[in-house]
Amino acid sequence: MRPKIYLFGDSITEESFSDGGWGASLANHFARTADVVLRGYSGYNTRWAMKVMEKVFPAEMNVGGGRSPLAVTVFYGANDACLPDRSSAFQHVPIDEYKQNLHAIKRWPSTHVILITPPPIDEVARLLRHSFDENPSNLPERTNEAAGNYAKACVAVAGECRVPVVDLWTRMQQFPYWGKTYLRDGLHLTLGGNKIVFEEVIGKLHEVGLSLETLPADLPFINTIDHMNPLNAFKE
Repeated sequence: MRPKIYLFGDSITEESFSDGGWGASLANHFARTADVVLRGYSGYNTRWAMKVMEKVFPAEMNVGGGRSPLAVTVFYGANDACLPDRSSAFQHVPIDEYKQNLHAIKRWPSTHVILITPPPIDEVARLLRHSFDENPSNLPERTNEAAGNYAKACVAVAGECRVPVVDLWTRMQQFPYWGKTYLRDGLHLTLGGNKIVFEEVIGKLHEVGLSLETLPADLPFINTIDHMNPLNAFKE
């Protein structure tokens, strides 16, 4: 059986199999070596993620219950970082609990877990997404400062757990006009934003030894099959 790479996260993960999405690009990249499994849940925070772990990873997370995933990306924090006194307060998770939840999600000894921080927030763009009826305070439900605090917490957890981390919040802001270039609504990714996530995740997987060069291909490639006796390629 092919090994599996799970993508676990919120809407930015759920949308990752869309045209040009970072998850779709991963599936294409590992087309003959690993199955990329989408487990993204729009609007979820780490508190809710902890409640659904048994359903998301039924056999793989139980000792002796099946083959553990080859790798898991954990991409949460954008909803945890919603401010507790604004329109999306029900999604807010305090930063200390967020860190504890990230620690708890990393539970497979043989699986490479890659944490991904929340992206930066374009606050002006977020305001344009909501009508006055939805947001009478006329204040963004997220701020870039709050997202940055959760990103730093995610990086800290990665250090404590000794796992790779993609610091998306910092990475995107290294470029000019990042808000419009990488975010389509101040939060979710454009094609350019998806490309950055894909490249960063591929880089982290390579760092832990997971690449096309190290993973065996699924069945023989056509250029290795003897055209004079092709069935020889499929002998045990």
